[in-house]
Formats: sequence, C-alpha cells, structure tokens
Amino acid sequence: MSEDPEREDSGREDFGRAVRGPFRAGDRVQLTGPRGRLNTITLEPGGEFHTHRGILPHDRIIGLPDGSVVDSTVGDEYLALRPLLSDFVMSMPRGAAIVYPKDAAQILLVGDIFPGARVVEAGVGSGALSLSLLRAIGPTGTLVSFERREEFARIARGNVTAFLGLEPPHWSVRVGDLALDLGDSVEAGTVDRMVLDMLAPWECLDAATRALAPGGVIVCYVATATQLSRVAEGIRSTGAFTDPESSETMIRGWHVEGLAVRPDHRMVAHTGFLISARRLAPGTVLPQLKRKVKPEYSDEDVEAWTPGALGQRQASAKRARKAARQAESGARRALGENHSAESSA
Repeated sequence: MSEDPEREDSGREDFGRAVRGPFRAGDRVQLTGPRGRLNTITLEPGGEFHTHRGILPHDRIIGLPDGSVVDSTVGDEYLALRPLLSDFVMSMPRGAAIVYPKDAAQILLVGDIFPGARVVEAGVGSGALSLSLLRAIGPTGTLVSFERREEFARIARGNVTAFLGLEPPHWSVRVGDLALDLGDSVEAGTVDRMVLDMLAPWECLDAATRALAPGGVIVCYVATATQLSRVAEGIRSTGAFTDPESSETMIRGWHVEGLAVRPDHRMVAHTGFLISARRLAPGTVLPQLKRKVKPEYSDEDVEAWTPGALGQRQASAKRARKAARQAESGARRALGENHSAESSA
C-alpha cells in the first residue's frame, strides 16, 4: 500500500490508479450529459471541459465523491463517475478488434483465472483482454503476452498504462510468434493458464502442451465455425488434453420502465466462440467416451480451415500507427498526472 496518506484515504487502488474515494487531479472521469451522451476527461487543476452549451471547470469536480452531479456554466447537469473497465475498453484506441467485455468475462470464468496465476496470452491486440487478465491475477500473478505486430504491442502497452496509471511490473509483452518463442520465455510445465486469441490457434498447440502444467487450462477465442472445428480437432489430436468444450455468449438487454417491460430492439449477439480444455498429466491416456460414429472429412475440408481461406481482416498499418500514438499519448498523460498528483500530495 502507498505511504501517501491521501492515497490511503482513497480506498482500494487498481495498481497505480485509485478506484474509490473523492475525485483527484489525474483521475479519469466519465461525464454523462443532459441527453445521455458520454464524455471521458482527465481531471487537471484549472482545466475545463468545453461543450457547445457551456463550460464545466474541472475544479468543480475535484474533491467531490464518485457519483456526483455537477453544473456547467449554463446550468446543464452532468453525472460524474469513474469509468468502469468495460467503459474504457469500448472507447480506447484500437488497432485490432478487441475481445468484448462479455467474452472477457467468460474467459476469466471458463479459464478459471485466479489471483497469483501464471498466464500466457497470445494475440494481445489492443490490450482489452490483457486488462481483464491483469485484474484477475492481481499483483502476485504474472502475465506474458505475445503479439506478432509491433504497432499492436505499442497500442496495448499504451492502453494498459493509461487505464492503470502505470505499466504493471508483472506483465511483459513479447513481439514474436508464440509457437516459436514460448520456450524462451517460460519453463516447460510451469504455466497455469493459456489464452489464445488468434487466427490459427492450432498452430500453437504443441507449444501450449509443453508449457502448461498438468491440470492447466487452455482457452481459445475464435471468430468462425471453421476455426472452431479446426482447433477442436487439433486439441483432440494432441492426446494431451481433456475433450474440448465450446460455447458462445450473447447478451440481450431489457427496457424496464413501470409496466413497459420488453427486450431491447438490439442485442450483443455473436462476437466469437470460446473453446477450452485441460492439460492431462504426461503419459495419461484419456478414457474413450461412447460416441456416435465420427463424421468423415476430406483434404478439401481441411483446406477450408487454413488461415488464407478464413479471410482474416487485417487492420491497416496507418490505422494501427494512429491508434498506437493515441494509446501512448494516454499513457504519458496517466504517468505524468500520477507523478504530479503525488508531488502535490
């Protein structure tokens, strides 16, 4: 715990950033305007939030408790709240498609991500899942994230630092191919959990088999049914895992006002499939389950599983560089504001 008395009074902290207590300079604040529009600002002494209908001085927010309502210079009311992790993830700079909060929550449960766990992640993308994993493992765990593209690694580092207020010392981002480089990063049989968010996770199964401890969990997040089929058969073919389990998660909101109770017109439907399995002890042969006749598939079917046939949508290099600059800018602000807040305290 910090020796700063102001930080002690602020309650629990999420690594470097307070998550409870009165608003302070350097805090990120989510403002909900009169028409429900959301804006996220970083509080600065003397700073101002400008709209076409007036100005909201930051000094009116600093010192208030979380969940307060403040007035702008023209009398408009704004609800001020610290943004939740899900709020930040949905609005942060991104180069690659993110793992949505509904899927991240399932990954934490299906993968049984626990405090102190040693976790390996592949396909760090924009850092959305990394933030959820870091929260779940806590400061006593370790997270090693692999990313093939340098610009995506920059985006992830920037976003994680911007949200937490520091780059966690127990998190490392490796630019490279997990299938080739995992052995240089972790010892065999020492990884508790492995999460693969990538186009062809079956290419990493041999490396995952060596790295996972007996009883460890592998979770793969894939977008299409062909990928799901390929990775399921790949897991079975290793003979080193339990029979894989697959699922998808859909969320449908409801409109509830008095007796007007109905489902929302829109829902967050399919975003991806989750498939998970557990590592068997070396030399263990999984008992055969009684099944119906296994369907046959041809070489042509296997060809349809290849990455080229799956039609991966690539983020442009220009867009990725822009997102990286935005993420790193947010990280610099977070680090600089935390330093200023500590100095003034």
